[in-house]
Amino acid sequence: MKIYEGQNVRNVALVGHGDTGKTQLVSALLYTAGMVNRLGKVDDGTSVTDYDEEEIQRKFSISAALAYAEWGKTKINFIDTPGFNIFLHETEAALVVADAALLVVHAVAGVEVQTEKTWGFCEKYGLPRVLVVNQMDRDRASLERTLEALRSAFGRPVIPVQLPVGEEKGFRGVIDLVRMKALVYEASGSGKATESSIPAELADDATQAHEALVEMVAEGNDKLMEEFFDKGTIPVEDLVPGLKQAVSERRLYPVVASAGLPNIGSDALLHFIADYLPSPLDRGEVEGLDHEGGKVVKRKIADDQPVSAYVFKTVADPFAGRVSYFKVMSGVVKNEANLTNLTRGGTERLSHIAVIQGKAHNPVAELRAGDLGVVAKLKDTLTGDALGDKSAPIVYPKIKLAEPAISFAIEPKSRGDEDKLSTAIHRMLEEDLLLRFSRDPQTKEFLVSGSGQQHVEVAVSKLKRRFNIEVTLKAPKVPYRETIRARADAQGKHKKQTGGHGQYGECKIKLEPLVRGAGFEFVNDIFGGAIPRNFIPAVEKGIIDAASKGYLAGYPVVDFRVILYDGSYHEVDSSEIAFKLAGSKAFKKCMEQAKACLLEPIMNVEITVPENYAGDIMGNLNGRRGRVQGMDAKGGSTVIKAQVPLSEMLTYASDLTSMTQGRGTYAMDFSHYDIVPQPIADKIVQAHKPSAAEEEEE
Repeated sequence: MKIYEGQNVRNVALVGHGDTGKTQLVSALLYTAGMVNRLGKVDDGTSVTDYDEEEIQRKFSISAALAYAEWGKTKINFIDTPGFNIFLHETEAALVVADAALLVVHAVAGVEVQTEKTWGFCEKYGLPRVLVVNQMDRDRASLERTLEALRSAFGRPVIPVQLPVGEEKGFRGVIDLVRMKALVYEASGSGKATESSIPAELADDATQAHEALVEMVAEGNDKLMEEFFDKGTIPVEDLVPGLKQAVSERRLYPVVASAGLPNIGSDALLHFIADYLPSPLDRGEVEGLDHEGGKVVKRKIADDQPVSAYVFKTVADPFAGRVSYFKVMSGVVKNEANLTNLTRGGTERLSHIAVIQGKAHNPVAELRAGDLGVVAKLKDTLTGDALGDKSAPIVYPKIKLAEPAISFAIEPKSRGDEDKLSTAIHRMLEEDLLLRFSRDPQTKEFLVSGSGQQHVEVAVSKLKRRFNIEVTLKAPKVPYRETIRARADAQGKHKKQTGGHGQYGECKIKLEPLVRGAGFEFVNDIFGGAIPRNFIPAVEKGIIDAASKGYLAGYPVVDFRVILYDGSYHEVDSSEIAFKLAGSKAFKKCMEQAKACLLEPIMNVEITVPENYAGDIMGNLNGRRGRVQGMDAKGGSTVIKAQVPLSEMLTYASDLTSMTQGRGTYAMDFSHYDIVPQPIADKIVQAHKPSAAEEEEE
């Protein structure tokens, strides 16, 4: 494999809504560049970047994948990203290492939900972008209509640099508006064009579009503006560098036309990427910290700088172990190099560094500043870590992804898989930054959380396929709690006479409610040795045990104070177990008087939706017993903040998607516990009774 200088590398992410043909387009570009010997197809499961069994089966991308094309003197690294909402965290994480983006838009559907979202990601990371109007061979495909939608969404800087030759099934090529040539493609799908003059019927449209492009390029460049006024146009030799500068500075967003399946427009797109998109070195320098939370460090992206690499993705391969995808931020990474993990400490040996073509690793001797590569079997390095020279440390800010939106209780189908489950899931957590795994201390359930139901289902499917562990998913239990609203006073006595030693313990306690969140407090008010000191912890333990089993519906009792103020004992028959049982009985008697009630977790919920959906969302929140706390306008969106009971939010992810046509997102975290309204509490208590009766029978 040839070694490429940073200025000859292009790191390009393909982003956009699902089903716009990003993966198919990558396959077409690789085939046209001669990197693969056949045109892979998503529908056949033969595309280069959708190689995971889950992706082949579902026919869409689940995680970001890498491939590269050698085109003339340029190496183009393609990052193929998912387009469906629940996997967009993968897209955002990959954009950190891209230097430009191809925003792929469907020629029939135009601007869709994730088109806008991924455009927002590109804005966030300051990426130049090319708008690729793809699938121009489809029925009802229209560049003109799509251009209108793009300009309406993203403004005047959206400008075509190509026009289509032919429409729908007759789409056979493109007009290059920079060089004013027609490129007509063979029906064989080779992706290679024959250059010819512009067809007469398209000449006027092409001239108008060329003049509009020239004006836009000249607008932000004084020198070109003068030339434009002097000559009425800009010659090609000045237009090319002027266009490249305008694209790099994000003053202009060029629009090109393509069709991935019949492989039309591919070589024109490869030329455009090589000629007009910036190299990593054009971005100047990177910024990081000298250590976590330390001073800001700026580093030039160049081979002569100290070596630094950023790990942007991890794959848990059951055979190769951990595979780390990295970008060389500065310096040169050589095969067999020993680098320090500047994020965690420790040294890593980079044996067998490679460039990656889908799932195939092609070994290289070294990678220069700006290039992307992979290495297997690093000991402690995870996504987001920085590797480099210990004497010149630089770590990079961690990417902040959205929080998981949905949780499911998970349990292995086979008892023998319980130990294996935790290990396997932790391997998958290294790979997927938005997946979470936890154990609810109250309900004792293992919970797996993700961005949506399909995200969690994919994780479960991977568990079965990669690690041979089958699990079942259930809606998680809501961790209700119980508390008291009144004071109570009761005696608990445990007395049992059998042959030999009996059992005897008596205690008197008062129960008082505490403020929400105070937990449990035990006060020893015994005077005069009514209960010997060594038995008092047993009384407390008996109360804690009884409280953990609940009184109304089996949920732990919280936020109460117990005052132990009197009791009696027997010199011979008293024991720890007797006082433990006496404490438990006293607590249960107190609960009968103390106006017990149920508490439920209340969540802080933040929902972001387009303005026109805000009214519907607020009405829906009211129906879920939510309390709206405030609203903010943010761009064209409305951010609604509310507090809603967790029990009302278990199905919210899918409901929000259907209410907003996938345009809404939300995040939630725990706020506090509050009293459950009586009609709902009655149902919860009623539902608990059958299981309580079963437990007693057992």
